[in-house]
Amino acid sequence: MMRIKTFSKPVLCVVVLSIAAVYVAGAATVTPTDKVRSAITDILTVLKNENLNRDQKWSEVGRVIDTGFDFRSMSQSILATNWRTATAEEKRQFVEYFSQYLEATYRDKIEAYTNQRVEYLNESIRGDRAVVDTIIMTDATQIPVSYKLKLNEDGWYAYDVVIEGVSLVNNYRSTFSAIIKSEGMDGLLTDLQGRIERYKAEHGGLPPE
Repeated sequence: MMRIKTFSKPVLCVVVLSIAAVYVAGAATVTPTDKVRSAITDILTVLKNENLNRDQKWSEVGRVIDTGFDFRSMSQSILATNWRTATAEEKRQFVEYFSQYLEATYRDKIEAYTNQRVEYLNESIRGDRAVVDTIIMTDATQIPVSYKLKLNEDGWYAYDVVIEGVSLVNNYRSTFSAIIKSEGMDGLLTDLQGRIERYKAEHGGLPPE
């Protein structure tokens, strides 16, 4: 099984922000930066809420993930040319499996959030695409994070995050492309299913919806 790179400490809060990037679809008059800032504020409020248990916190984080990320656009970017040759059912399965895998992979990192701060730097918009540049401020370092967003009919949604120059989409694209090349689309779907099943076995199920 090919190993997929994940981002480790001190990028714990970054992962929260990357997955949370834009939640609650709203009017297009709300800027991409407004969306990112609102999402970050809400997700960090959840993580700091001592009245919520672990599963309750993850349920709230999962809601942000599911409503804020355009997983179909992200999946299309990750699979690249393989998306065009995949069947409708293969596309549906990949979007479903990948979203589950991404949430499961970063759950522990999200829960390990500490009190990093976020500074909002620049926003650029070209047509229906936007980039919001931020910096994660920790006690020891500064971590640049850029959010790529797409304007859908009901608002801005995130489809990629660039952390210290490393694109989440490009990271998965190179790994998944190699799997498809050697094992086909069926092999990739089986691989993702296996990763999800191993997570379930180790953690007693997927993070709650």
